[in-house]
Amino acid sequence: MNYQKIDDVYFVRIDRNEEIVSALSKFVETEQITAGKISAIGAVKELEIGLYKVESQKYVSKKFEGDFEIVALNGNIAIQKGKTYLHLHIAAADSTHKCIGGHLNRAIVSATCEVIIQKFPAKINRKKDDKIGLNLLDLQN
Repeated sequence: MNYQKIDDVYFVRIDRNEEIVSALSKFVETEQITAGKISAIGAVKELEIGLYKVESQKYVSKKFEGDFEIVALNGNIAIQKGKTYLHLHIAAADSTHKCIGGHLNRAIVSATCEVIIQKFPAKINRKKDDKIGLNLLDLQN
């Protein structure tokens, strides 16, 4: 991974065979980013995506292998219980140009992943909502 910072924006390159979620988690912890926005494009060879089932309050995950173009990878950065919390979603196209997508659990880069992270001068927290079962943004007015 390499990066360049311009003001409060980071241009990050995640390299071949690196895992995106763990690489980004480590990066935002190192840079002490407690609130931010993430967007990315690139290519992956393995990915695991999830879909949250509200009624059962469980994620259903599925793994995919092959050649995939990242059509969109978007998310945000917050803090929960003092630790970095990334919330990422991905849309990826296969060799037939059909897209799959959902909550990004894991993805291995096949060529490159080009990420832009915008850091905000704040600390945004997440808090578990027992009714929904998710860690929601804990926003103060």
